[in-house]
Amino acid sequence: MKNILTIIPARSGSKGIKNKNLKILNGKPLINYSIEIAKKLKKISDICISTDSREIKNIVMNYSIDFYGLRPKYLSGDSSLTVDVVKYELKKYEKILKKKYEYILLLQPTCPIRKIEHLKNIINTVMSKKNDYDSGISLRKIEADHPCRMKVFKNKKLRNLIGGTSEDMRPRQKLPPVYIRSGSYYFIKVSEMKKNNSLVGKKCYGLVLKALYTYNIDTIDDLNLLKMKINK
Repeated sequence: MKNILTIIPARSGSKGIKNKNLKILNGKPLINYSIEIAKKLKKISDICISTDSREIKNIVMNYSIDFYGLRPKYLSGDSSLTVDVVKYELKKYEKILKKKYEYILLLQPTCPIRKIEHLKNIINTVMSKKNDYDSGISLRKIEADHPCRMKVFKNKKLRNLIGGTSEDMRPRQKLPPVYIRSGSYYFIKVSEMKKNNSLVGKKCYGLVLKALYTYNIDTIDDLNLLKMKINK
């Protein structure tokens, strides 16, 4: 039974890179990478490509994926929240397909390098009755840009972001491990998403990724750097 709805949000607008989701990486558009890994879950998941772009719609049709209309303009702007897009598409798909989904999987096209084993790890861990998770996300470890070294301006003078007034001069290896969302995977129970209006639940599992699997493309420099890393 397909109780997962995989949503790939791919609007046409982007401040960092124009038509970002259609930029070419190793011979194919970024959006294609997310579609191809989503199709590997076809036995347990339906696929929704949420877009306001007719060009992306045509790509979706070439993959023989059902498409039920373009995303409305009010959910396609720079200030549109991803969770609102997810709720809109979930409601639409449940109405059209006359079914209820138990889980949402979000795959962002700007994180093209993925491994199916990583994805299955998150899904199986969260769905296992032996665990007490309501969601799962991918992470990457913070190295040089550690919060203990970060500053903020207060009354035009520098202050530590955290940790009082003294300067933390410990070497990087001695700092407490800190992680940030990598953006590759968001997996959550529908009930928890609706209750908390968030794609990250209160009992969240984290999978720490490394190297190319942590790349999230926001700027043209990010894209060019990833191209260089892949070619090496």
